[in-house]
Amino acid sequence: MIKRVILIVLDSVGAGELPDAALYSDEGSNTLANTAKAVGGLKVPNLQKLGLGNIIEIEGVAPIPEPEASYGKAAEKSAGKDTTTGHWEIAGIILEKPFPVYPQGFPPEIIEEFEKRIGTKTLGNRPASGTQIINELGEEHMRTGYPIVYTSADSVFQIAAHEEVIPLERLYEICMIAREILQGDHAVSRVIARPFVGTPGKFVRTYNRKDFSLKPPQETLLDKVKKAGMDVYAVGKIWDIFAGQGITREYHTEGNMDGVDKILQAMREIERGLVMANLVDYDMLYGHRNDPQGYAKALEDFDGRLPEIFAELKSEDVLIITADHGCDPTTPSTDHSREYVPVLVTGKAIKKGINLGVLDTFSDIGQTVADLLGCEKLPNGKSFKYKIIEESKL
Repeated sequence: MIKRVILIVLDSVGAGELPDAALYSDEGSNTLANTAKAVGGLKVPNLQKLGLGNIIEIEGVAPIPEPEASYGKAAEKSAGKDTTTGHWEIAGIILEKPFPVYPQGFPPEIIEEFEKRIGTKTLGNRPASGTQIINELGEEHMRTGYPIVYTSADSVFQIAAHEEVIPLERLYEICMIAREILQGDHAVSRVIARPFVGTPGKFVRTYNRKDFSLKPPQETLLDKVKKAGMDVYAVGKIWDIFAGQGITREYHTEGNMDGVDKILQAMREIERGLVMANLVDYDMLYGHRNDPQGYAKALEDFDGRLPEIFAELKSEDVLIITADHGCDPTTPSTDHSREYVPVLVTGKAIKKGINLGVLDTFSDIGQTVADLLGCEKLPNGKSFKYKIIEESKL
């Protein structure tokens, strides 16, 4: 019997364009391969041993004859390419209609209602890079006290504020007001608090970011695990993405390496159930900023910590490494990209070197986790447990 599953989502680490990438203007996107090519090859020996280079061609990560993990890639069935959609699909929810986006900014009725409810005017209200817009409007924000509202190609309503101008608790409060307003036709997937500090020309965003997601429309993998009497430990953005639903403990993180520390802590503390983690730096710090060098280093840094995670794995544990979408740092776009995601599954009871091929949906991952833990089935996805389990080792 499998007692614990550790599911790590490398935020935006895509594995090549999906067949419908052209509908999203993402032709040619391949986050892993293009990042590797841009830096003259990735150095990720631990991921290579698992079989990362067996999934797709990646410079510096050659395929190996006998990978330590079962491996493959998964296609996204939901409409969209954002964080919430990707994570929800992993957990069993397939969305037929994408979340609304606002390439021209939010309509007057939304902004006017928001300003009325919070008692001040706002600045911005347009798609923008988060670092760019605080550099452009940060000084005016400090002078007026007006929060900065902006969006991106994703379904997000982002509110930036200097921590000394709008204290964190007030920023979170006005984000909750925005979340209440943004329902129905304007139900964006996330309202995001984007606090920053510093002085004009030297503004820096902090790790006090907080996401206010819509609640999942139905039960997810997390709910199923919790209902079965097991724990669900959420590391990083997972609590925010699922609006706390189905989670028994949360671990806030400040960057990928702190995220790995918290994964290790969760593994030492959980007795039975699911540890689900999101490592966000690939997306937030490097993908959206078109920084392949930073992206590659972040991948290599995570690879360097994998032996610590392996050391914490018990005989009845399964480790799954995957992603939620792409965010190719080498393309002109600074937005997410519509891509396959890699799937690596390892553990003492997992067969080595099984090629899972192309999974029809990210939900195959969640369905397999539910199957491994003996939970109620998810509404979507097909379990591949029977392909990977080494029964004699359980």
